[in-house]
Amino acid sequence: MSDRGKYYITTAIAYASGKPHIGNTYEIVLADAIARFRRQQGYDVFFQTGTDEHGQKNETKAQAAGVSPKEFVDSTAAEIRRIWDLMNTSYDKFIRTTDDYHVAQVQKIFKKLYDQGDIYKGHYDGLYCNECEAFYTESQLVDGKCPVCGSEVHAQQEEAYFFRMSKYAPRLIDYINTHPDFIQPVSRKNEMMNNFLLPGLQDLCVSRASVKWGIPVTFDPNQTVYVWLDALTNYITGIGYDADGNSTDQYKKLWPADLHLIGKDIIRFHTIYWPIFLMALGEPLPKQVFGHPWLLQGGEKMSKSKGNVIYADDMVDLFGVDASRYFVLHEMPYENDGVITWELLVERINSDLANVLGNLVKRTVSMTNQYFSGVVKDPGASEPVDDELKALAVATRDLCDKDMETLRVADAMTKVWDLFKRCNKYIDETEPWVLAKDPAKHDRLATVLYNLVEAISIGASLIKSFMPDTSAAILKELGAEEIPYDELDKWGHYPADGSRKVTENPTTLFERLKLDDVMKKVAVIEAAQKKAAAAEEGKNEKPAKAAGEADTTVEHKPEITIDDFDRLEFRVGEILSCEAVPKSKKLLCSQVKIGSETKQIVSGIHKYYSPEEMVGKKVMVLVNLKPAKLAGVLSQGMILCAEDENGDLALMKPEKDFSAGSEIC
Repeated sequence: MSDRGKYYITTAIAYASGKPHIGNTYEIVLADAIARFRRQQGYDVFFQTGTDEHGQKNETKAQAAGVSPKEFVDSTAAEIRRIWDLMNTSYDKFIRTTDDYHVAQVQKIFKKLYDQGDIYKGHYDGLYCNECEAFYTESQLVDGKCPVCGSEVHAQQEEAYFFRMSKYAPRLIDYINTHPDFIQPVSRKNEMMNNFLLPGLQDLCVSRASVKWGIPVTFDPNQTVYVWLDALTNYITGIGYDADGNSTDQYKKLWPADLHLIGKDIIRFHTIYWPIFLMALGEPLPKQVFGHPWLLQGGEKMSKSKGNVIYADDMVDLFGVDASRYFVLHEMPYENDGVITWELLVERINSDLANVLGNLVKRTVSMTNQYFSGVVKDPGASEPVDDELKALAVATRDLCDKDMETLRVADAMTKVWDLFKRCNKYIDETEPWVLAKDPAKHDRLATVLYNLVEAISIGASLIKSFMPDTSAAILKELGAEEIPYDELDKWGHYPADGSRKVTENPTTLFERLKLDDVMKKVAVIEAAQKKAAAAEEGKNEKPAKAAGEADTTVEHKPEITIDDFDRLEFRVGEILSCEAVPKSKKLLCSQVKIGSETKQIVSGIHKYYSPEEMVGKKVMVLVNLKPAKLAGVLSQGMILCAEDENGDLALMKPEKDFSAGSEIC
């Protein structure tokens, strides 16, 4: 095997807010397939992944769970790593942003950038997306919403530190223009240039005063380092970068990264913010950033709130690790989003794995045992029909190599399956069962079976990157050894002298599945997920009153005086916009106009009103209620509702169309 030098590949570090679904897990499997392929080619690969653990969402989730933020992320990071290991991924380093060495370097990086004038203190007054934990300008919004996740944004003000993005923007534009492979696919590059860089880059908020769960700024402990400066630097801190100039030999060997593999939703942070941070630090830029598409459940992005989540461990329980790996790798297009459904999983496993591959291997091994007691030998009884099979077998490596160079993993896998399909066609063409009936065709039959064993061995060696356990299992069935990558373009690796035998008892690599049986198991899985989601949300609805049951007695609160009442300020409010609070099934966050001001009010009424229904309504508002945070979102008042004995709610609205701000007395 040739030594091709180093290859440093990373995934985006997974946000440690909960269990990753298969759409999240796809990225680590894709990165693993690329890393394994590069190792086969002879590269010295270093593969890093990990978890992003700071930020407001985790702070809020920990509070809801009644644990400290560190306890919360310890648990979720362990779960993420369990899933990565379950999917048989061969990462070399798993970094956590709570690791002491990472925290220390982030603090040094922040101070270095501040000392050289790239970071300054200011005041932020902008539009913030809770889901993405990112600020946006009005021009960046899409239909008034977050351009990345589509959530509502809300106005937020706070003191913060900023990075002078505009200082480096011209240099980054020039770099992108002169390095056409830096951002892939090309559509992602065009998006970044046209939507963000060319219109003019705004300075970036790089600290938060309102978020306490984060890395403290050493010289201003009231501020924590904003999640993106913290998270992005993992790619260098994890391999030994030191902001004081004492980086390790490993860092000097591995950086710049050969590939950052990320989801298309965070392409902006990796192709604009991260390169500029590196420029400011005086470090080289990564060679390539690839923004892969999403894996959609039935055409929709997976979401717990939508109830359309598929988890990797459920897939593995039903189909096995390699069948799950095959599906997510093979069904994801290069640039457009892929689709996953339980029905499609069953179809692909039955057709591609059970029929094309599993049946091919079992037929070949069974016929070799039946006709030659398992001995594989090539007497050299070749015929012209053999040539096409041999030609495709020795060409498949280079066909795969060409696709993998441009990260078209699904296309590379298709090339290997084309070889397996050609093997099945070869069986139909040569009809070994017919040859077996004629003693004069004994040598020809032996050559046919040798050709099948050799071609399948080549294909099995090529799928090692995508389905490592299946590759090993096939080679074991055939009594073959893995063929070195540099030799995969040659024919004749399997001994032709009869010194090797296939296994005596062939196994079924992939069982055919009955859709009805699978869907019964899926129903149990989905019911358990719904129950777990309800428990996590803390859902505790009041039981409905039985038919004919008498009204319950109304319990009154203690009497108040007119002075008490005068302390309460009720006014008519008009709801300008409304959005669901992330990770909560109960809460809506409304922007409510009250006279000349707008207040943000969080209400537990999502069961009864959709965000769209709320917009434009005139409601009664208690405006001088002390502000409080609900699920981590600031609420500056209370929208009044009526509640009946069954717990149903209805908004209290003025009988006439009074203007927003009118006093209720």
